[in-house]
Amino acid sequence: MTYYQEQSPFSTGLGGRCPRCGEGALFEGFLTPKARCSACGLDYSFADAGDGPAVFVILIAGFLICGLALFVEFRYQPPFWLHALLWGPLILIVTLGLLRPMKGLMIALQYANKAREGRIDGGGPER
Repeated sequence: MTYYQEQSPFSTGLGGRCPRCGEGALFEGFLTPKARCSACGLDYSFADAGDGPAVFVILIAGFLICGLALFVEFRYQPPFWLHALLWGPLILIVTLGLLRPMKGLMIALQYANKAREGRIDGGGPER
């Protein structure tokens, strides 16, 4: 059995690298995880980030963009077409730029914390 030095889930996840070895790529497409790591062979079937990354991206991008838009509105009072011209592309850049690193981070944190699907054990009273 090969020993792998413990990797930081933040550096591996945000960088899109394997959470076990830190070498192999985590994604094969923009958001599609590979089946396994090309360097250490870790099976990525445990990875299920769900909608978590999208929710975090929405919260982060909403905070940043709304804050900047309010600042620009109160400071410079530009016309609405300029707001659309500024914030439309910026929303796309920020959300698409954060989505892949956040998904990688969620997968790396699942690996680091040994997160598994919930199980119901038979020890409790039956209903």
